[in-house]
Amino acid sequence: MQHQNLFVFDIETVPDTDAAFNLTGETSPDVEVRRKAIEDYHLDVTDGRNSSPRQPFHKVVAISFLEAEIERDSGQEGYLMKDLRSGGEAGFDEKQLLQGFFTYVERIRPRLVSYNGRSFDLPVLKYRAMVHGISAPWLHKSGDKWNSYSYRYAADWHCDLLEVLSDFGASARVKLNEVCAAFGIAGKFGVDGSKVAAMMDAGQIDEIRHYCETDVLNTYLVYLRYQLHTGTLSKPGYNAAVADVISFIDAEKEKRPYLNDFMEAWGEASGNKFILD
Repeated sequence: MQHQNLFVFDIETVPDTDAAFNLTGETSPDVEVRRKAIEDYHLDVTDGRNSSPRQPFHKVVAISFLEAEIERDSGQEGYLMKDLRSGGEAGFDEKQLLQGFFTYVERIRPRLVSYNGRSFDLPVLKYRAMVHGISAPWLHKSGDKWNSYSYRYAADWHCDLLEVLSDFGASARVKLNEVCAAFGIAGKFGVDGSKVAAMMDAGQIDEIRHYCETDVLNTYLVYLRYQLHTGTLSKPGYNAAVADVISFIDAEKEKRPYLNDFMEAWGEASGNKFILD
């Protein structure tokens, strides 16, 4: 199966405080108390190494994605950016976000691109879909044994950049922000995942969605550099894809100021050198 589109995606989550009682027995109505109970539980089960909830206990509050059309010519690919947005509306609950994601991706059957998506984003999406009784047979039954969304090494189906850049764990699993710093890409500015719960408490869902979209842009730009390195993308094709991103931002930045902020951070990181010589 040749996928016709890239679907670069990222999610933002907060701890599922509704599960606190089932997991820990904590009965307090206070959200912070419940969050701390979940964190303390995970510290306990990891011998104090990690307070972050495991995948089933992350509640999805934003799903953002970039779509690009895949163009093929003589064994190489080119990418034409079509859209960058967050799923649903700011007022959607988790079930609506998940239903929209699984329905839409089922329809377009794209090549998925993520950063740590195979270990975190997609497992969270699957667990949370099961919480809400949402079916996604296409995700599990498409393709064959060696070519499918479930097969770890099928990068034409799901390219998890954290996996491929580390040679599937043979070298260090480098954070997205670290790769962006090395490559001269904007990376994170102003917000990171640790702030999302507090932002959610403050009703800043639009800001969360905007932050998630800029992480998707970072992921896409890293993917372009990776595809150039593998020879799947030529240097002219790479430069055309980057110019496409810049054109998209330029057209959108008046109504989406955070994209202008991204452009400024990218310019600072790259020395205003966006196109490769």
